Amino acid sequence: MKEMRVERFLSTKDQIRRIAGRISVHVGGPGLSPAEPELLPKRLQQLKLRLVVASLWVLPLVLAVGTLLFAGPAARAQQSGADTAPAGNAPNGKKNFTSDGCYECHGLQGQGATQTGAARIGPPQLSLESFISYVRHPMNQMPPYTSKAISDQDLTDIYAYLKSIPLPPKGKDIPLLNK
Repeated sequence: MKEMRVERFLSTKDQIRRIAGRISVHVGGPGLSPAEPELLPKRLQQLKLRLVVASLWVLPLVLAVGTLLFAGPAARAQQSGADTAPAGNAPNGKKNFTSDGCYECHGLQGQGATQTGAARIGPPQLSLESFISYVRHPMNQMPPYTSKAISDQDLTDIYAYLKSIPLPPKGKDIPLLNK
Protein backbone atom coordinates (compact mmCIF):
# COMPACT_ATOMS: atom_id res chain seq x y z
CA MET A 1 0.00 0.00 0.00
CA LYS A 2 2.82 2.35 0.94
CA GLU A 3 4.60 1.59 -2.34
CA MET A 4 1.45 2.46 -4.30
CA ARG A 5 1.24 5.89 -2.57
CA VAL A 6 4.88 6.63 -3.41
CA GLU A 7 4.30 5.54 -7.00
CA ARG A 8 1.17 7.71 -7.26
CA PHE A 9 3.09 10.67 -5.73
CA LEU A 10 5.90 10.27 -8.23
CA SER A 11 3.51 10.06 -11.14
CA THR A 12 1.72 13.22 -9.93
CA LYS A 13 5.03 15.04 -9.57
CA ASP A 14 6.01 13.93 -13.09
CA GLN A 15 2.68 15.22 -14.42
CA ILE A 16 3.26 18.62 -12.75
CA ARG A 17 6.71 18.80 -14.31
CA ARG A 18 5.31 18.04 -17.77
CA ILE A 19 2.59 20.70 -17.39
CA ALA A 20 5.10 23.23 -16.08
CA GLY A 21 7.35 22.46 -19.04
CA ARG A 22 4.50 23.18 -21.47
CA ILE A 23 3.63 26.41 -19.68
CA SER A 24 7.24 27.56 -19.71
CA VAL A 25 7.33 27.01 -23.46
CA HIS A 26 4.15 29.10 -23.97
CA VAL A 27 5.16 31.82 -21.56
CA GLY A 28 8.70 31.82 -22.82
CA GLY A 29 10.13 31.65 -19.34
CA PRO A 30 13.89 31.72 -19.57
CA GLY A 31 15.42 29.58 -16.86
CA LEU A 32 12.15 27.80 -16.05
CA SER A 33 12.62 24.16 -16.73
CA PRO A 34 10.17 21.27 -16.27
CA ALA A 35 12.29 20.21 -13.31
CA GLU A 36 11.40 23.41 -11.42
CA PRO A 37 7.58 23.62 -11.27
CA GLU A 38 7.76 25.53 -7.98
CA LEU A 39 9.16 28.56 -9.85
CA LEU A 40 6.07 28.82 -12.03
CA PRO A 41 3.99 30.97 -9.63
CA LYS A 42 6.94 33.33 -9.12
CA ARG A 43 7.43 33.65 -12.88
CA LEU A 44 3.72 34.35 -13.43
CA GLN A 45 3.86 37.02 -10.72
CA GLN A 46 6.80 38.67 -12.53
CA LEU A 47 4.87 38.63 -15.80
CA LYS A 48 1.85 40.23 -14.12
CA LEU A 49 4.10 42.93 -12.70
CA ARG A 50 5.59 43.61 -16.14
CA LEU A 51 2.10 43.85 -17.62
CA VAL A 52 1.06 46.41 -14.99
CA VAL A 53 4.21 48.49 -15.54
CA ALA A 54 3.76 48.36 -19.32
CA SER A 55 0.14 49.47 -19.03
CA LEU A 56 1.25 52.45 -16.95
CA TRP A 57 3.41 53.56 -19.88
CA VAL A 58 1.02 52.66 -22.68
CA LEU A 59 -2.12 54.28 -21.27
CA PRO A 60 -0.75 57.86 -21.23
CA LEU A 61 0.66 57.32 -24.71
CA VAL A 62 -2.71 56.17 -26.05
CA LEU A 63 -4.43 59.12 -24.36
CA ALA A 64 -1.94 61.58 -25.86
CA VAL A 65 -2.37 60.20 -29.37
CA GLY A 66 -6.15 60.23 -28.98
CA THR A 67 -6.08 63.82 -27.80
CA LEU A 68 -4.00 64.86 -30.80
CA LEU A 69 -6.28 63.04 -33.21
CA PHE A 70 -9.50 64.45 -31.82
CA ALA A 71 -8.28 67.91 -30.80
CA GLY A 72 -6.55 68.55 -34.15
CA PRO A 73 -9.74 69.04 -36.21
CA ALA A 74 -11.24 71.29 -33.54
CA ALA A 75 -8.11 73.45 -33.46
CA ARG A 76 -8.12 73.69 -37.26
CA ALA A 77 -11.79 74.68 -37.22
CA GLN A 78 -11.06 77.45 -34.73
CA GLN A 79 -8.05 78.53 -36.76
CA SER A 80 -10.04 78.67 -40.02
CA GLY A 81 -12.65 80.78 -38.23
CA ALA A 82 -9.91 83.22 -37.27
CA ASP A 83 -8.81 83.50 -40.93
CA THR A 84 -12.09 85.05 -42.10
CA ALA A 85 -10.49 88.52 -42.02
CA PRO A 86 -6.81 88.20 -42.89
CA ALA A 87 -4.55 91.18 -42.31
CA GLY A 88 -4.09 91.80 -46.01
CA ASN A 89 -5.16 94.37 -48.56
CA ALA A 90 -7.68 92.79 -50.94
CA PRO A 91 -7.42 95.44 -53.75
CA ASN A 92 -3.63 95.18 -53.64
CA GLY A 93 -4.00 91.38 -53.63
CA LYS A 94 -6.14 91.51 -56.78
CA LYS A 95 -3.46 93.64 -58.47
CA ASN A 96 -0.74 91.18 -57.42
CA PHE A 97 -2.88 88.19 -58.46
CA THR A 98 -3.02 89.53 -62.02
CA SER A 99 0.46 91.09 -62.25
CA ASP A 100 2.21 87.97 -60.87
CA GLY A 101 0.36 85.77 -63.37
CA CYS A 102 -1.69 83.71 -60.90
CA TYR A 103 -4.81 84.25 -63.03
CA GLU A 104 -3.17 82.57 -66.03
CA CYS A 105 -3.56 79.14 -64.45
CA HIS A 106 -6.10 79.67 -61.67
CA GLY A 107 -8.54 81.99 -63.50
CA LEU A 108 -9.46 85.59 -62.73
CA GLN A 109 -11.36 84.64 -59.58
CA GLY A 110 -9.28 81.64 -58.55
CA GLN A 111 -11.86 79.25 -59.95
CA GLY A 112 -9.21 76.88 -61.35
CA ALA A 113 -8.98 75.51 -64.87
CA THR A 114 -9.10 72.02 -66.30
CA GLN A 115 -6.91 73.07 -69.25
CA THR A 116 -3.96 73.93 -67.00
CA GLY A 117 -4.73 71.48 -64.22
CA ALA A 118 -4.68 74.37 -61.74
CA ALA A 119 -6.73 73.92 -58.60
CA ARG A 120 -9.55 76.14 -57.44
CA ILE A 121 -8.03 78.55 -54.93
CA GLY A 122 -10.74 81.15 -54.48
CA PRO A 123 -12.06 81.54 -51.89
CA PRO A 124 -9.34 79.50 -50.18
CA GLN A 125 -10.20 76.65 -47.83
CA LEU A 126 -6.67 76.68 -46.39
CA SER A 127 -5.38 78.83 -43.55
CA LEU A 128 -3.08 81.71 -44.45
CA GLU A 129 -0.03 79.80 -43.17
CA SER A 130 -0.93 76.73 -45.26
CA PHE A 131 -1.55 78.92 -48.30
CA ILE A 132 1.88 80.56 -48.02
CA SER A 133 3.53 77.21 -47.38
CA TYR A 134 1.89 75.72 -50.46
CA VAL A 135 2.97 78.62 -52.69
CA ARG A 136 6.54 78.23 -51.40
CA HIS A 137 6.60 74.42 -51.76
CA PRO A 138 3.85 73.38 -54.20
CA MET A 139 3.02 69.94 -55.50
CA ASN A 140 2.16 68.89 -59.04
CA GLN A 141 2.88 71.34 -61.88
CA MET A 142 2.88 74.66 -60.02
CA PRO A 143 6.34 76.25 -59.83
CA PRO A 144 7.59 77.29 -56.40
CA TYR A 145 7.56 81.00 -55.57
CA THR A 146 10.33 81.94 -53.14
CA SER A 147 10.22 84.99 -50.90
CA LYS A 148 12.47 86.74 -53.45
CA ALA A 149 9.83 86.30 -56.16
CA ILE A 150 6.84 87.28 -54.00
CA SER A 151 6.89 88.49 -50.40
CA ASP A 152 4.82 87.12 -47.55
CA GLN A 153 2.94 90.41 -47.41
CA ASP A 154 2.04 90.15 -51.12
CA LEU A 155 0.84 86.57 -50.53
CA THR A 156 -1.20 87.80 -47.57
CA ASP A 157 -2.77 90.44 -49.85
CA ILE A 158 -3.53 87.79 -52.50
CA TYR A 159 -5.05 85.59 -49.78
CA ALA A 160 -7.23 88.53 -48.64
CA TYR A 161 -8.35 89.05 -52.24
CA LEU A 162 -9.22 85.38 -52.66
CA LYS A 163 -11.10 85.41 -49.33
CA SER A 164 -13.12 88.41 -50.52
CA ILE A 165 -14.49 86.45 -53.49
CA PRO A 166 -17.98 85.15 -52.63
CA LEU A 167 -18.57 81.41 -52.66
CA PRO A 168 -20.41 80.12 -55.72
CA PRO A 169 -24.03 79.10 -55.19
CA LYS A 170 -24.72 75.50 -54.24
CA GLY A 171 -26.23 73.25 -56.86
CA LYS A 172 -29.55 73.05 -54.98
CA ASP A 173 -29.81 76.88 -55.10
CA ILE A 174 -29.56 77.04 -58.92
CA PRO A 175 -33.12 76.73 -60.33
CA LEU A 176 -32.03 75.46 -63.75
CA LEU A 177 -30.21 72.52 -62.16
CA ASN A 178 -33.25 71.56 -60.08
CA LYS A 179 -35.65 70.98 -62.98
